[in-house]
Amino acid sequence: MKMKKTVVAAALTAAMVLIGGSALAQGTIKVAVASAITGPVAQYGDMHRAGVHLAVEQANAEGGALGKKIEIVEMDDACEPKQSPAVANRVVSDKIKFVLGHVCSGSFKPAAQIYNENDIVMVSSSATSDDLSTYGYKTFFRTIGKDSQQGPAAAEYIVSKAKPKKLAIVHDKQTYGQGVATQVRNTVEKKGLKPVMFEAINKGDTDYSALITKMKRAGVDFVYYGGYHPELIILLKQAHDQNLGARWMGPEGAAVSDVKGDSAEGLLVTLPPDFSKEPANAKIVEAFKAKRQDPSGVFVMTSYAAAQVLIDAIKGAQSEDPKKVADYMHKNRFKTVLGDVEFTPEGDWATARFDIFVWHKDASKTLAP
Repeated sequence: MKMKKTVVAAALTAAMVLIGGSALAQGTIKVAVASAITGPVAQYGDMHRAGVHLAVEQANAEGGALGKKIEIVEMDDACEPKQSPAVANRVVSDKIKFVLGHVCSGSFKPAAQIYNENDIVMVSSSATSDDLSTYGYKTFFRTIGKDSQQGPAAAEYIVSKAKPKKLAIVHDKQTYGQGVATQVRNTVEKKGLKPVMFEAINKGDTDYSALITKMKRAGVDFVYYGGYHPELIILLKQAHDQNLGARWMGPEGAAVSDVKGDSAEGLLVTLPPDFSKEPANAKIVEAFKAKRQDPSGVFVMTSYAAAQVLIDAIKGAQSEDPKKVADYMHKNRFKTVLGDVEFTPEGDWATARFDIFVWHKDASKTLAP
């Protein structure tokens, strides 16, 4: 395999295309930010947009790309699969060539097909479904790991560290939640631990007391939940109120500030490493804090990196042609807040990983022992 070269944004700034040697080129480079601005998981969108906006703001302060400023075009799919095709079609009709998003795997899947058909570069910093990298899309990329990495990481911890006597796995039937829950089930079974329950709940329900009662009767002492945080909050509270007494674990979608209180204390979560702790990112962390934004939010740094990669690829390709930009992304390594990022032929972040954290009742987190 041919060695990939590292792209450093600062070194490329000097190569901007200028009109008359000094003036900025006419127009802007539009980038759609497809996020969850509304809806029950808007916190994910807040983190996504915070990362993207700061990266673009700082890139523009250094001259943008190809002598043009990067222009963000906000679009909201509320993380709903029924709404995301409309967002994707708007991107196409507005002749936008680049998309940062979508946030949720389920809403990204139908949109990605439309982007692929129109050769639009798409970079997600939060969608973890393995399905997204199985379709052969040449313009698809992501700066977060997959469920086939996250699920086994959780399973390894469950089997080797938690060592439950009776494990229950619960999911919300959605692309993301069911996908990661299935990965956990398959991996723990390969390691000799057979769950006593593999149960589905309905998104939007508010009473899970029957499920909690069923788990109590089965003697469940550990629960893995695959899904988004609104349902998890209810599950944790009702399990606490009914004295289930089991330890809980969830994927990165569980790690938001709304998950708090006594019922959340001790929750285990799989997350990308906390890149806000890296000394190399100190100035960027300060910039987030100056905006009163939390740089340790699960999708903040991955979203900053997604924008970094896209902007540097446009510079490196010296083109706004999405096919040329995608080709450049496939062939090069990028220096980002996540460290060096390079992509597999399927568009996945080649060295992505997940760490295990303990979540606390004040919505803080510490590395799990």
